[in-house]
Amino acid sequence: MALINTAIKPFKAQAFKDGEFIEVSNEDISGKWAVFVFYPADFTFVCPTELGDIADKYEELQSRGVEVFSVSTDTHFTHKAWHDSSDTINKIKFAMIGDPTGEITRNFDCMRETMGLADRATFVVDPEGIVQAMEITSEGIGRDADDLVRKIKAAQYVASHPGEVCPAKWKEGEATLAPSLDLVGKI
Repeated sequence: MALINTAIKPFKAQAFKDGEFIEVSNEDISGKWAVFVFYPADFTFVCPTELGDIADKYEELQSRGVEVFSVSTDTHFTHKAWHDSSDTINKIKFAMIGDPTGEITRNFDCMRETMGLADRATFVVDPEGIVQAMEITSEGIGRDADDLVRKIKAAQYVASHPGEVCPAKWKEGEATLAPSLDLVGKI
């Protein structure tokens, strides 16, 4: 799980987005911020609550130049069926990538090999394709889109302000830190 500050691996996959099937690849995120949201399976319990939460933040993420991709080892056909049958999933406008071979899931090191399912994992990727943040929780612990947005804002701030870092619970507009010898031991 040493993916922080590493480049994502090339991929190409089928996805369901906005009522149609599309092909998605690593080239689609070149020069853009991206979030990859891995989840165990369609038609389950915690997964739709998380994806619905992110769907509610999608417009805000888009306004920040961030594209969102959900990924499970289900097929893009299963994603469409879930989208058509669930009011929560129906509001999703981002690409739902099908990864039935598990290649993308393995590339992000979040495959449960004995089950063939993805872990509940989130990766924030910068415009150079470098992983800047990641979160992995166990099966029963859902993620929070508000905290994801906060992390993206912090990652974008740090990327555009070299020499500054964001402290715990940092929110946009709050003070940051400039690490230096003079600051050591004074926090």
